[in-house]
Amino acid sequence: MYSRVLRFSRQEHTNMAITVKGNHKTNRLRWLFSHWDHRKVTTPHAIVAAGVVIALSMVVICAVVLYQSRLDAMARATEASRNLALLAERDIERNFELYALSLQAVVDGVNDPEVMNASPRLRGFALFDRAATATYLGSMLVLDAEGNIVIDSAGDVPRKANFSDRQYFKVHRDNPNVGLYVGNPYASRLRDGAPSIPLSRRLSRPDGSFAGVVLIAIQLEYFHKLFAALSLGPHGSVALIARDGTMVMRQPYDVKVIGRNIRNASTFKQFLLAPEGSFSDISTLDGVERLYYFKNLPNLPLIIMVAEAHADIYAAWQHRALTIASLMAALALGFIGLSFAFAAQLRRRMRAESELAMLARTDGLTGLNNRRTLGEILDQEWRRAKRTRSVLSLLFVDIDRFKMYNDTYGHQAGDDALAAVAKCIGDNIRHPSDSAARYGGEEFVVVLPDTSPEGAASIAEKIRAAIANLAIEHRASEYGRVTASIGAAAWTPEEDVDMSAVIRAADEALYDAKATGRNRVAQSKLRAAQ
Repeated sequence: MYSRVLRFSRQEHTNMAITVKGNHKTNRLRWLFSHWDHRKVTTPHAIVAAGVVIALSMVVICAVVLYQSRLDAMARATEASRNLALLAERDIERNFELYALSLQAVVDGVNDPEVMNASPRLRGFALFDRAATATYLGSMLVLDAEGNIVIDSAGDVPRKANFSDRQYFKVHRDNPNVGLYVGNPYASRLRDGAPSIPLSRRLSRPDGSFAGVVLIAIQLEYFHKLFAALSLGPHGSVALIARDGTMVMRQPYDVKVIGRNIRNASTFKQFLLAPEGSFSDISTLDGVERLYYFKNLPNLPLIIMVAEAHADIYAAWQHRALTIASLMAALALGFIGLSFAFAAQLRRRMRAESELAMLARTDGLTGLNNRRTLGEILDQEWRRAKRTRSVLSLLFVDIDRFKMYNDTYGHQAGDDALAAVAKCIGDNIRHPSDSAARYGGEEFVVVLPDTSPEGAASIAEKIRAAIANLAIEHRASEYGRVTASIGAAAWTPEEDVDMSAVIRAADEALYDAKATGRNRVAQSKLRAAQ
């Protein structure tokens, strides 16, 4: 036994001390396992976290792009509504300008005695130009101060009718400074109730008194056809509204809406706040949320409104966003799934590497440190003891008559006995820096840093008693059970002292224990320097 240990200490231990650079503060199996387990958990978790962060970043970027696309859709709709309103505005103002010139020509002709003294036929040619025959233009009429028709563009003989009850007649009668007046929609009495709006001017005598009204009736069918040609989507709307809130025309067309006053609607209140602008609101007429563009016509008391429904504005965007969002969500989930799969694979690999590393450092049968690890521990603790001038104790544990046990009970029983003894040794070294190793066969070494000879002897006795108390049957032993002999040695390292001296002392103490009856602890006569 001595020669084997001595060879280990002088050859193998020296080689290990040169090649192995121990970095662990403690070398017990449980600490080593928990240390590597911590490393296993950290890196895969970081991979999963990175995968989740990257996936979320992808989703956020996608959401920002889609949101910007949504804003772009709204901006395009606003510009399209503005362009449509501009087209309608130009058409309306051009026609109204022609009608206003025609009215002024009639006013000037009525005030000209030469024209009025001409025959009805010539007077009609002089007063009414070709504008009076426009498609959506009703008759041009001249009313006297009582509201009776005195001149009619439809014929030389005026039709019989009185319009003194009309709003435009009352406005001109009561206010000489109105100028061109655009009235609210009404049902024409001369054209079987066809909805129209009046365009009128006042006639005044030389003294300024009221002499009557010149009138052109514009059929609402003109606005209906104009607005129907504007493409605003299935739920869009376009309207012409008087500044007092009266609905002149609206598309989609509903005869019940024409003439209704909407001055209390939130949308109309917005129309009066600025010459033009856009906003989103819910219509009081049909409850549809729309983007409204409006413009107050500068030369007419009218407001043109173009409104595109949000559902139509975002229809294409929603389809595109749903497709892109679905693909991005699938991609993000797939990326996270791959991160979990990669982390799981890495975890398995690290676990395998950890287990291989433990197997390389531990004895497969007993779970204690193996012979290679023992060399690292001895080298490390010897250097530390020299540096700190502290006591280093060693225990050599040898199972008594183990060869005879194997011969009697078989190698499987022998392996079970070795495992049970190793557990006893491990259970009785509680200090974190203490360590135990299987040297080979039935021999074990316990390294006890910072442990006095008395402390080492106490631990050795606990180990011996625990092994004996296992009560493992051993008929070939003088004690009838498995027992162990233990040699203990302690030394305070000096600069010129080799570790082999302590190993030799522990080995000699083990020989003494064997020689004096076995199943006992023998302590080396060497003592730590005081």
